[in-house]
Amino acid sequence: MILAALVAANLPFLTRRLLVFIPLSSPKSLPLRLLELLVFYFLVGALGLALENHGGQIAPQTWEFYAITGALFVTLAFPGFVYRYLLKHRS
Repeated sequence: MILAALVAANLPFLTRRLLVFIPLSSPKSLPLRLLELLVFYFLVGALGLALENHGGQIAPQTWEFYAITGALFVTLAFPGFVYRYLLKHRS
């Protein structure tokens, strides 16, 4: 599950396509990448919920759960952010 979250968190910064599949005519802006990151957060959450449902009873989640998992997801996205915005790329 953590590996899926790591891959999904870095996809918005490593690809030039929208949601990995849709090609764009212009480069993605940072707000679009952050929106895409939010979509991937919910997709990974849905995968986790499906796995938890398959394994047994779903545990109740309060706002603390979403705050912690959101912070973890943003932390996992840090390598992709560094690659896209902080490293100098050769032209």
